[in-house]
Amino acid sequence: MLSRHYLLSIIACFSIFSFTPSLKAQALLPYTPELNSEFLDSYGSQLLQDAIQLMRFREFEMALSRAKLAVQLSPSHYEPWFILGTLNIQAGEINAGVKALQEAKKIAPEDSSVLFSLGNSYFQLGDYESAVKELQAGLKFNQEMPQAYFDLGNAYFKLTQYPEATASYQKAFKLEKEFWPAINNMGLVEYEKGEVNKAIESWRKALTIDQNQAEPMLAIAVGLYHQGKKPEAIQLGKEALKIDNNYGDLDFLKENLWGEKLLADSAKFFQNPEIKPLVGKKSSSPKESNSQ
Repeated sequence: MLSRHYLLSIIACFSIFSFTPSLKAQALLPYTPELNSEFLDSYGSQLLQDAIQLMRFREFEMALSRAKLAVQLSPSHYEPWFILGTLNIQAGEINAGVKALQEAKKIAPEDSSVLFSLGNSYFQLGDYESAVKELQAGLKFNQEMPQAYFDLGNAYFKLTQYPEATASYQKAFKLEKEFWPAINNMGLVEYEKGEVNKAIESWRKALTIDQNQAEPMLAIAVGLYHQGKKPEAIQLGKEALKIDNNYGDLDFLKENLWGEKLLADSAKFFQNPEIKPLVGKKSSSPKESNSQ
């Protein structure tokens, strides 16, 4: 789920590299570097601060031009390459973003934020094995990042390495008890393994953390419908689609990491006479889900 091909929306908060991204259950988040004092005094740093301010106002082209100039002025620092890569990914230029992040990695090979960003960038390219490699490398230097374990779980899930995916989601949730997407995605794994009751239990647990999340609510509805519990399934399905009607789109669900079994059962659920009129209509302003 949380995967939304993919956001990386960056909002600068109280410090120049403090981000508060909006996400949905499978979404991938940007990681943030720490700047050294020498770089903070440079003109390149000022350009990056300008770029981040422009990102706040979604002026991505202007932000990108400043990041490119910062790279020219300070090519031996990893931070300009890091921000340039992040901006390229934000603009949908994933390959260019990966190249910039690879340059950052050459300069700072042990910086976890670079490795994590490179990992989720590879995920967006569909190179899940490289994603696992970079995320694992980053976790050697920083084992306190729940989003990195979540991204790693998503990569394992796409590789159908279900035990590894579940273990990674569990580590993410252990680090952040409000991180409902990790529990949600554990349910996705369980459903693909044929463990429907366990999946429903996981999705109900996700809803206890945030009761207004459309994704686990709809997933429960599909699971219940599959079990023949139609009245409760239809009620929950209607509530979920009212929160965010985008979840009535099978392509959207696939982008959010819903597996083949869950998608097949969702297709059947969407054909129910009470649900069918509600699907296929994209919301003009879908409700955002927040994992933290």
